[in-house]
Amino acid sequence: MLLTAIVRSSHDAITSMTLDGVITSWNPAAEQLFGYPAAAMIGQHVGRLWPDERRAEEEEIVVRLGRGERFERYRAWRLHRDGTRLEVSTTPSPIVDASGAVVGISTICRDISDGATEREHLQELAQQQQLESRLQQAQRLESLGQLAGGVAHDFNNLLAVIVNYAAFVSEEIEAAATADPDRWHAVARDMQQIQRATERGIALTHQLLAFGRREVVRPRVLSLNAVVTDVKELLVRSIGEHVQLVTPLASGLWPVKADPGQIEQVLVNLAVNARDAMPGGGTLTIGTDNMVVGNESGLPAGRYVRIRVEDTGTGMPRDVIARAFEPFFTTKPKGEGTGLGLATVYGIVKQAGGDVQITSEPGVGTRFAVLLPVTDEAPIEVETTVVGGPAGLGETVLIVEDEPAIREVARRILQRSGYEVLMTESPLDALELASRHDGEIHLLITDVVMPRMLGKDVAERMRALRPDVKVLFISGYARPALASSGSLVPGVMLLEKPFSESVLLEAVRQVLDAA
Repeated sequence: MLLTAIVRSSHDAITSMTLDGVITSWNPAAEQLFGYPAAAMIGQHVGRLWPDERRAEEEEIVVRLGRGERFERYRAWRLHRDGTRLEVSTTPSPIVDASGAVVGISTICRDISDGATEREHLQELAQQQQLESRLQQAQRLESLGQLAGGVAHDFNNLLAVIVNYAAFVSEEIEAAATADPDRWHAVARDMQQIQRATERGIALTHQLLAFGRREVVRPRVLSLNAVVTDVKELLVRSIGEHVQLVTPLASGLWPVKADPGQIEQVLVNLAVNARDAMPGGGTLTIGTDNMVVGNESGLPAGRYVRIRVEDTGTGMPRDVIARAFEPFFTTKPKGEGTGLGLATVYGIVKQAGGDVQITSEPGVGTRFAVLLPVTDEAPIEVETTVVGGPAGLGETVLIVEDEPAIREVARRILQRSGYEVLMTESPLDALELASRHDGEIHLLITDVVMPRMLGKDVAERMRALRPDVKVLFISGYARPALASSGSLVPGVMLLEKPFSESVLLEAVRQVLDAA
């Protein structure tokens, strides 16, 4: 996570606390400056660092920060663990969530008690300002990412209902069309519009989750040259005939571990962004090369593969560059852009452990540099598993889903495809049903995020009752089923909402037929 990396690598003491002054984070530089390890300070009141004669003044500052007031950098005294006094330059700031509420306080401290010259001190202050700006941007994007994930979860439930009921109605229309073709063909066209709008909504939720780094990632070892080559035809269609595409790809490119579908999404989004910056035509260059970077880059030192996406378009002024990755920020006219394209790029690259940088000059063009870490893992051949048809063979499926409409959609799809279906809205009811059900339960389908109990806990307790039961998770917000990298926890089978009838049936068949 970008925010964590910045804080841990900083040479300044960066701490955070609750609104009443209880310390919640303490970076390595704070340990060095004040002499206390993080374990000794987290959970303690910050007043432990205040000299007695400054206590009333510092308490007042904490109260005012809790009200959302901001303070300029000031000089203050703090106590070291050994009792000596330190003169520090400190900047306290309120921590604000996506709704604008103050939820905590952060401080950045630097030791100035060593007799540094005024010139050195001014240089340090300038560096500290840059750090504060990066921290504020990272905090803002992190809060927006959390909000985006929550919105996508609810939206995906709605879309799953719409897309499947639209399909059900379309079937009824086809069956009735022979009686009054003109009338029913008009209704069919209306249904197609509903389905197209739903597909657009599905694409938008994927972008929201990608920005918030909450989309399911299926990474594998790959060559970025191969990804660029595979998506080249799609890029040509996307940018139009007025833009020339050039792809200088480096030979001997190091392998990376990433989700190829997500990297393709990055390339398409950057290409479309470049196309819009060249309304009169121009050249789009997508190149690759190997890089070795040091700690000064803001990334962990090591080997990276770089994708360069350059255009000869209108360029961006500095204020636009500063906000380019914010979701819903766009310079395009109303109705011509969602403001999610570059935000999606940012989320995908950060989730993959990389970085994306912008260099631009108005009237000259823009260059995006995407850096992804090199992997030492060997590539694994992806085997295609041949599964049976989507029809059921009378197996019993237990559905646990707290959204009634989703439950009904899944029941209808599975029952008419030959499955016996049991349903509950509560995890506890599901466990009780499983304990008293006389017959076999072949498959548990459970939502990942539910009140009172997560899907993974339902699965664990269900397997204790019925060791042979197989499990398929469904979710529009799968974070609790994911590892810290955003990839699936080993052994977990996940179907993302919204799903169509065919996708649900294929997933069920695949889980049931798996060894």
